Amino acid sequence: MKIKQLSVFVENKTGRINEVTQILGSNGVNMTAFSLADSGEFGILRMIVSDVGRAVSALKEARFGISVTEVVCFCCPNEPGALSIVLDCLAREDVFIEYMYAFSDGDTARVVIRPTDLDRCIEILTRCKCNLLNRDNLSQK
Repeated sequence: MKIKQLSVFVENKTGRINEVTQILGSNGVNMTAFSLADSGEFGILRMIVSDVGRAVSALKEARFGISVTEVVCFCCPNEPGALSIVLDCLAREDVFIEYMYAFSDGDTARVVIRPTDLDRCIEILTRCKCNLLNRDNLSQK
């Protein structure tokens, strides 16, 4: 399953990340997952949110640069070697992963990946009996 992800370009200066979270919060948008990567003078805040349209509108109004991409999310056991098993399925099929981030809660880890070929990645993960997630069940236990 594909999930829409926002990438917000944030200047590397104090308070800019907080500004993004305040805008989202005041517009009733929840961040389910996020990752921040430094890129010189800018950071890239990648996130999955409860309402993509509302988030994009509010952040654009505040003059943030935004792009929307699709990612794949799955869960696996939060134990040594579990992620490796899933990534081995993809590597055997030559699926390249541009980036990934993950979070865990108890016995379960949730992983967000951006492969170069989303449809092929989903097909392979389904064949490997991987538990794919959508935006609604990404944060459920």
